[in-house]
Amino acid sequence: MSAERRLLVVVALLLMVPFAAGAQPAKEPKPQPKPPVIPESVVVERDAEYGTGGGVSLKLDIVRPKAASEKPRPVIAFIHGGGWSGGNKESAVGQLIPFAASGNYFCATIEYRLSGVATWPAQIHDCKAAIRWLKANAKRYNIDPEKIGVWGSSAGGHLVSMLGVSSGAKQLEGDCGSPGRSSRVACVVDYCGPSDFLGIARVKRSTEQRAYDPVSKLLGGPIEEQKEAAVSASPVTYASKDAAPVLIVHGTNDTTVPLEQAEVFYAALKKAGADATFVKVIGGTHNVGGSGGPELLKRVQAFFEKHLRGQNVEVSDQAIEAQPIPKRP
Repeated sequence: MSAERRLLVVVALLLMVPFAAGAQPAKEPKPQPKPPVIPESVVVERDAEYGTGGGVSLKLDIVRPKAASEKPRPVIAFIHGGGWSGGNKESAVGQLIPFAASGNYFCATIEYRLSGVATWPAQIHDCKAAIRWLKANAKRYNIDPEKIGVWGSSAGGHLVSMLGVSSGAKQLEGDCGSPGRSSRVACVVDYCGPSDFLGIARVKRSTEQRAYDPVSKLLGGPIEEQKEAAVSASPVTYASKDAAPVLIVHGTNDTTVPLEQAEVFYAALKKAGADATFVKVIGGTHNVGGSGGPELLKRVQAFFEKHLRGQNVEVSDQAIEAQPIPKRP
């Protein structure tokens, strides 16, 4: 065998060694979604500090129309999901751009301390501080402090629901910033947020593990051992006729947060005499914002038009058939 041929054999054998040892070839990194296109009519202001909590600087991003307005604009504030342990405020900028581009809304996307940094009630303290900051800066940004709507998905859906029902719960206010102002909001859009943590504890962990574990991290221990915190953190605890109007949206095939969580929350609100609308996405997954398709976005737009801009529009509660979720580029 020639020296050249022997060299080729050795190289081939060396290339085979990692696979023989059970190693896998390196995977190519997943392509990251492209950042949203920001139209000329919209301004995005990053990292405005709205307070501090536990020594942590708390920030929000502003998404607003470039053009000035004669009248104060209503506000849509988005709170991101991620199991209270992940996610970021930047992920919601794309969802808010169409509302800002319409010229009718001033928007913000809010960060909060994650469960790896602080346990409950730090998260709601932060969110309430953000609402108070927006009200404190109403003149600066020419916004209407009485017309702040909140929108969130999953863990964010839970937190916006808490904002909608707990304006009278002083123990949940915290002192993260802008004291002396109300944290009450005008309306809530809740995508697939959990509402009853003791209810999650009652189901078998084998079937609801994906919901159980993040909640335990949020509360600082297993739900069964943190019952007081679980009650404190559950929107159903605070359901009353004084709750802000709520649009609840949940997929019937959600395997992360069971549909029952939406049903229980809706029933509690209606029993208390609150203004609540419940839309099921038939066959929808936990990514209900994607599986709900354009029809769901129309419902959300109508809900905000009604409760933030006083428009005489109907918000249908008819179920929506799930649509295929478009793949991100």
